[in-house]
Amino acid sequence: MLTRNRQLKDLLFRHAVRPLSAFAVLQVLFAAMPQSAWAQLAERDRPPNILLLVADDLGYSDVSCFGGEISTPHIDGLAKEGLRFTQFYNCGQDSPSRASLLTGLYPHQVGMGHSTTDYRQPGYRGNLSRECATLAELLGQNGYQTLMVGKWHLTPHVGPEGPKHTWPVNRGFERFYGTIHGAGSYFSPITLCRGSQFVDEQDPDFYYTERIAQHAGAFIEQASRSNKPFFLYVAFTAPHFPLHAPEGAIDRQRAKYAMGWDQVRKTRFQRMRAMGVLKPQWKPTPIDERVGAWELNQLRAWQQRRMEVYAAQVDLMDQAVGRVLESLRQMGAEQNTLVMFLSDNGASAEEIMPNWRGVGIPKETRAGRAVQLGNHPDFLPGAEDTYQSYGIAWANVSNTPFRRYKGDVHEGGISTPLIVRWPAVFRQGGRMTDQVGHVIDLVPTCLEVARIRYPSSYQGRNLLPLEGRSLAPSLRGATLAGTKLFWEHAGNRAVRDGKWKLVAQHRGAWELYDMEADRTETTDLAKQFPIVVQNMSESYAAWAKRCNVLPWRE
Repeated sequence: MLTRNRQLKDLLFRHAVRPLSAFAVLQVLFAAMPQSAWAQLAERDRPPNILLLVADDLGYSDVSCFGGEISTPHIDGLAKEGLRFTQFYNCGQDSPSRASLLTGLYPHQVGMGHSTTDYRQPGYRGNLSRECATLAELLGQNGYQTLMVGKWHLTPHVGPEGPKHTWPVNRGFERFYGTIHGAGSYFSPITLCRGSQFVDEQDPDFYYTERIAQHAGAFIEQASRSNKPFFLYVAFTAPHFPLHAPEGAIDRQRAKYAMGWDQVRKTRFQRMRAMGVLKPQWKPTPIDERVGAWELNQLRAWQQRRMEVYAAQVDLMDQAVGRVLESLRQMGAEQNTLVMFLSDNGASAEEIMPNWRGVGIPKETRAGRAVQLGNHPDFLPGAEDTYQSYGIAWANVSNTPFRRYKGDVHEGGISTPLIVRWPAVFRQGGRMTDQVGHVIDLVPTCLEVARIRYPSSYQGRNLLPLEGRSLAPSLRGATLAGTKLFWEHAGNRAVRDGKWKLVAQHRGAWELYDMEADRTETTDLAKQFPIVVQNMSESYAAWAKRCNVLPWRE
């Protein structure tokens, strides 16, 4: 009770500098409630705020509470106070995952089966369909304030005069600060917007990850003054390439990777097994065959620097998460806010060449220096005048212990660290669950905790039934009903049904894995269980037909 009294005094002091609204008075009173009273309040009276934090291209084991050596104390704090899902899945790529987590549908059902390129097929229009409702739209029409900061990436890159009908402010978000495009310079990002208007930030100290945290905090402070709950979607671009970070942040990672990728990956695996993230029977996968031994590499200083910058980007994202969470605490909104942190796909193995083509690559820095494009060892990455990625070897480390990468549907491409925290409801944090979940489950979860029924139509448009199911029972310690999951991206395809996973690369044959015995996908059982392969491949074909999935022709 002494701690509660201190919280009460702190809240009264904070609010003494401005008049107390009715809601602020309630916040002050509620802060003194015992935990059991908070849980009763969350279940009976006020729906929770919802804070969705999404990292970009973060590997499964990069954060330290999932086994990584990168210091992530704020994300680890969420895990300590909440629940870690060790078998949670995304869609394997930026745009498809973001479409699914906002709609509760598979990406092909809403036109986002591949990217923001229009392939002129219903499942691959590259533009979020109007024949669905976003979580912001559903919550907004039921009394929530709806706010977004960061990366959208659900519509084609357009100029100032292009169509904006699928921008955040036209898909349910009342306020938005961020980028429409998927990636770009952290010092001078393209398509930066406030609301529906492009803005040009002139601050010489601008760094996108920090600016996302700043605006998220401001949105929380403003929203907390209302008597309405809020939904805040914070979509980082970190640690997606380019490798950009202030030199001071890179300095904190110095020499951490001098041992090389072989040893870092081995140490991660051992740590993950000791933590219980991995089961004892799962074997480590061999390092990617395209990656040579560290001691034989002739570019070790440059290679080490690549991972140092990547780690700095993760570190800075963790600090940004900490500032967002601190804003919740300062506004007395921490207790009844459901927080979810995850990554949109596995780590990216893309190697940027000097002739690499992509939207948003600046030719010059803000000071007029030429930008050196490409993973060239003559230029150390990190500064604004470089544009590099960290490549296959370090991506293989980030996805420890799994095979493959972003864009693939083997475990390395689709596994995400999901952490969920809700202090008003969780009485014991620090737990892990190996129950299987997917980003299509986030919308039904949020609707259940907000006590909102999913409608059959929205603004006169019929809606498809949700594909996911609520994770809320697992948050209370219950067992979720089994579900069958499907993936397709660029011809890579997969089905997860109970302990079985059927998976194939583009133009490749089906492989079959027992995920209870072998989640690292080391032993293909397809020839031993042909009936299982046949049944699962038939279910994949039926799903593909139903969900606008087509054979990939590129």
